[in-house]
Amino acid sequence: MAKKETQKLVANNKKAYHDFFIDESYEAGIALHGTEVKSMRMGKCSIKEAFIRIENGEVFVYGMHVSPYEKGNIFNKDPLRVKKLLMHKYEINKLAGKVAEKGYTLVPLQVYFKEGKAKVEIGLARGKKLYDKRADIAKKDQRREMEKEFKVKNL
Repeated sequence: MAKKETQKLVANNKKAYHDFFIDESYEAGIALHGTEVKSMRMGKCSIKEAFIRIENGEVFVYGMHVSPYEKGNIFNKDPLRVKKLLMHKYEINKLAGKVAEKGYTLVPLQVYFKEGKAKVEIGLARGKKLYDKRADIAKKDQRREMEKEFKVKNL
């Protein structure tokens, strides 16, 4: 009998889709301490200003804010501490090669729980220029107008 995959979204990084073209995405586990897990289960996590670096063959996420657990007292860790991401060595090597190319960076796209384990979706991204952002905004506005007209015609 197949297991039903359960995912609970904790944090989403909408800003990443606005500022970057996402070419590929990968899933990685997060090495957390006890009270951080409890805090994340309550949805107290933010990845808006977070970024990812590869150092010495290991992947780390910087700027990911996990609020302290209220009942954690002395066991709470620093909310902005650097967290290690858990990935296979061949994936890390592949990402390191891509990041070495000009214009590529790694950004966290979303944080979620999958089958009880904390995961982060990593995006291999290229930065957008200002005119790309303006074009995206124009497309969204145009699509919104089309949907509005379609609603009016069908009523």
